[in-house]
Amino acid sequence: MKFIAEIDIMPLKALLDPQGKAVTQSMKKLGFDNVSNVRIGKHITLEIESDSKEQAMEQVNEACHKILTNPIIEGYSYTLEEAEE
Repeated sequence: MKFIAEIDIMPLKALLDPQGKAVTQSMKKLGFDNVSNVRIGKHITLEIESDSKEQAMEQVNEACHKILTNPIIEGYSYTLEEAEE
C-alpha cells in the first residue's frame, strides 16, 4: 500500500524563533498590528510504500528522528493517509 505523510516541523515553543520574530516585527511595520508570535517551520510531504498504516507510521517517526528534525530544537507532527491510486 502507498501512504502520504504530511509532516509539520516547528521550533520548540520554549525556544526563541529569530525568523518568526523578524517576520512579526516586519508585519507590524506594514500595518498588521493584530499579528503576533509568528513561528516559522517546515512542511514535508513523503510517499511511503508499506504493508500497513502502523508500519508506515513507524517509518515516518524514524525518518523524523534520524534525519528530518533536530529533536533538541524542533518538534513535529504529521498526518498519514492512504494514497489514492
